[in-house]
Amino acid sequence: MNQAQKDYEELHKISLHARILDGIASLLDWDRETYMPPEGSEIRAEQLKVLAGLIHKEKTSKKFASALSKLIDIKSGDILAKSLNDEQQSALREWRRDYQRDTALPGSFVEEFAKLSSQSIQVWTIAKRENNFAHFAPFLEKIVAMSRKKADYLGYENHPYDALLDIYEQGATTEEISSIFNGLGKSVSNLVKKISQSQPVDDSILHGKFPFDKQLAFSKKIMQAIGYDLSKGRLDISTHPFSSACHPKDSRITTRIHPSNVFSNIATVLHECGHSLYEMGLPVEHYGSPLGEAISLGMHECQSRWWETRIGHSRPFWQHFLPELKKTFKSLEPVSLDSFYRAINKVTPSLIRVEADEVTYPLHVILRYELEKALIEGTLKVRDIPEAWNSKMQELLGVVPQNDSAGCLQDIHWAMGGFGYFPTYTLGNLYASHLFMAFEKKFPKWQELVAKGELEFIKEWLTQSVYCHGRRYTSKELLKKITGKPFDAKAYMQYLTKKYEEIYPK
Repeated sequence: MNQAQKDYEELHKISLHARILDGIASLLDWDRETYMPPEGSEIRAEQLKVLAGLIHKEKTSKKFASALSKLIDIKSGDILAKSLNDEQQSALREWRRDYQRDTALPGSFVEEFAKLSSQSIQVWTIAKRENNFAHFAPFLEKIVAMSRKKADYLGYENHPYDALLDIYEQGATTEEISSIFNGLGKSVSNLVKKISQSQPVDDSILHGKFPFDKQLAFSKKIMQAIGYDLSKGRLDISTHPFSSACHPKDSRITTRIHPSNVFSNIATVLHECGHSLYEMGLPVEHYGSPLGEAISLGMHECQSRWWETRIGHSRPFWQHFLPELKKTFKSLEPVSLDSFYRAINKVTPSLIRVEADEVTYPLHVILRYELEKALIEGTLKVRDIPEAWNSKMQELLGVVPQNDSAGCLQDIHWAMGGFGYFPTYTLGNLYASHLFMAFEKKFPKWQELVAKGELEFIKEWLTQSVYCHGRRYTSKELLKKITGKPFDAKAYMQYLTKKYEEIYPK
């Protein structure tokens, strides 16, 4: 082993310690959303504040900087350890990028933000339950102010929102997102208009009485069928479904059960499993380095929407699983495959993002993007959010929530300080459609395999194509590597148009 290799291993060892602390923080977050008693919120905020400070100190320590500077010039980005392989050199570039971002934020700011977001989540939970935006507004004002401050610390060229976007999707800019969303919004609206002129789809078969325990049991059957290893994860209940991973061998998901809607929980579990399978598929030997981490939230969302929509909303998937679902819920015995397929793909403007159909879903994301961008640039005040939200809902979807719980209080993201997060949901859909082109080329008969209940090959392909690389490539670099073509946002609309023109013929 040469000196460069020894130095690399030492850097990895130092970084690993910070990653372990990060994992502990994620477990505290998971517990807060699942099992923590309500009165524990105050001390949990303090715990997360302390941990955030410790993690930040680890990532910005002189020890880490010294180890990193032996291998890469921190200022210029020039690789000094030329003998390292391409994979390791890409890790160095990502370590440097993280270090520059981490050192731009003062430790006191990181601690304060962690404490505030933890407190805000608890207040948001109460505000949502009680339909009381005014209760949450003072905390959101602080979150917005600190998010602007974060953007200033991180730096940006054209728009403060750019700095926040870059946290979740490297290289993404407000200008690029606005351009993509403007075109997508018009195309989706036109498709929705065409669908509204077709014969409506009846989805009443999805509604009825579906006991909690049976829904949960069926979820676990699906989880195991697609390759989710319950010895490395678990399924729990939370207000807002999420995936939380502290290691490839400990990746957990949550769902929420609607006792009167049989498909809501299924779609949620497939979505969160997509996130979790990504985390479980990351190379364990690189845990603690960028090569053991997911590329971006856009690519993460690509995996969740892949399983939820491209597989879970497909006809062949239910050709296999509908008979199993009928065994669980006898009321579904008379339902045909065609009726069920059309029902789960019904398109109708609705209020809740996580329950939106595949076609109108991007409009929900565009709404949130436009509002949070306005909050960061200062053209929208927190007190005016409910009115602005309802106005945008009317403009984009033609429906208006009767209360804020079903409107501007429905998502946890602003409470947790996740400004810049929302656009990645639609980027994930776009990435999935681009990626699916390579998948279909590799498996032209994938539908026949899925109809037989054979699903493991999908996870294996994703592992070999996406998971195994960690952060070696950016999202767009990886998509080009897999498909041989530069990223093209048009693939998503082509997919939606083809699928829904068949479901909703003229």
